[in-house]
Amino acid sequence: MSVSEITESHETVQVDALNTGLNARINRLLRDLEAKNKRNVLRGAYYDGKRAARQITSVLPPAYNNLGLVLGWTAKAVDALNRRCHLDTFTWPDGDLGSLGFAEVWDGNMLGAEVDQGLESSLVHCTGYTITTAGGPGEPEVLWQFRDATQAIGDWNARTRRLDNLLVVTSYADSRLTGFVLYEPNRTITCRREQGKWLVVADQEHVWGVPAEPLPYKPRLRRPFGSSRITRPMMGLQDAAVRELARLEGHMDVYSFPEMWMLGADPSIFKAPDGTVRSTWQVMLGRIKGIPDDEDLTNPRADVKQFLASSPEPHLKDINALSKLFAREASLPDSSVAISDFANPTSAESYDASQYELVAEAEGATDDWSPFLRRSMIRALAMQNGINGMEDVPAEWWSINTSWRDVRYESRAAKADGGMKQLQALPWLAETEVGPELVGLTPDQARRAEGDRRRKAGSATLQAIAAGGSGSAAEEAKTIAAKGEALGSLIRAGVIPADAARIVGLDVGFTGAVPVTLRPTEREAANLEGE
Repeated sequence: MSVSEITESHETVQVDALNTGLNARINRLLRDLEAKNKRNVLRGAYYDGKRAARQITSVLPPAYNNLGLVLGWTAKAVDALNRRCHLDTFTWPDGDLGSLGFAEVWDGNMLGAEVDQGLESSLVHCTGYTITTAGGPGEPEVLWQFRDATQAIGDWNARTRRLDNLLVVTSYADSRLTGFVLYEPNRTITCRREQGKWLVVADQEHVWGVPAEPLPYKPRLRRPFGSSRITRPMMGLQDAAVRELARLEGHMDVYSFPEMWMLGADPSIFKAPDGTVRSTWQVMLGRIKGIPDDEDLTNPRADVKQFLASSPEPHLKDINALSKLFAREASLPDSSVAISDFANPTSAESYDASQYELVAEAEGATDDWSPFLRRSMIRALAMQNGINGMEDVPAEWWSINTSWRDVRYESRAAKADGGMKQLQALPWLAETEVGPELVGLTPDQARRAEGDRRRKAGSATLQAIAAGGSGSAAEEAKTIAAKGEALGSLIRAGVIPADAARIVGLDVGFTGAVPVTLRPTEREAANLEGE
């Protein structure tokens, strides 16, 4: 949603159902949003490739101002950093996230993809916002949403390190604001304009304070909401390069053709057989030019002199120099934006060295975002589990943390080699969830490997039972867990539960329920259905 149309002419909002203080706060936040909107929309235009050069130079014809030339350097700067900052998951050293309903929150809100979108908005506009609320009908139980700085604005409390409030623009019509949500401590107010009058659609009280967090890029003491990745030097360098591109276009149109001087020629040579003057492109692109002799002149044959065409090399060198200046500002390697011809492949060491600054930027960005994403996830899980406010969140939950993908592009072989060295130094890590992670397995691969290991262990236990009888079973199945796994395998294979318990040596009772994967015979099924 574009907010530029909403805030171009801010009018005072008066919600009769709200007190004077809240109305004043709403209007102040809307004015602040309007004041920042111009720069936010400008940076969005740079990122989207909609920022065309204006007046280029008085030397070029006006037609070149309408070429619509654009460059994607600023988008490259944002995307190159954003692609290195991917949130893989959350971890909980003190417990099992699955038992808290983590999968419902993560998958229900598509956080694996939408977190990246929220971080992209943070890079473009300097900050984004993450909001966690209770879901409605047809929505996840806990709704996790992201808003960018063109849609939302709030007040930061430096003492509590939290937002005091957040205003989110939700709708507009005919360039007028028609809806917004105001998040106050323990209160959420939804307002909508109907027939020219502002109404409170919903006024909900809760126990979650302001259920929102900022996602600032490069925050500092005097700018807690951070700064945009698209800096003024980047915008200036990209504009200069676009102007140089326009000059290159003009050069190719005018100065790339050989320049000729004709002495003693009649203007009729530039006319078509019907007497009309040939168009410029026909004259310039003509491969064979014939000039007839004029015997009535002192010098009957025209003298033609040629000057070599001008090279576009100065323009290309200027663009290349500007691109390298841009790369320095964006902490990118020259090869990302510069016009570079590599005679030989870049060595691994040289490539790594060229990425150090970008890697440092990515590590710093993830460090800045982590506390806010972590707090949002703890709040979402608390809502999921019916906890009565952040004050009642169990202390051990505060060890829940973010797990980011490695910001370095490391080969699988190098990652596995480094992990093996760590496992050799601390062999016990191989028996933990950290072991597969160290050697480069993805969380999904680690879960699949662990599942296969357990199934094979159960099969081995069954084989040992079959080979050694009940005495051997007591020796091999040293734990109840192993016996239980063998029992489950037998039952799933169709063995009567009581017989399976006798085989593995367990004296247990059964509820009568059986695995749904077991299928009765056709005759038994017919009897069950009354046929």
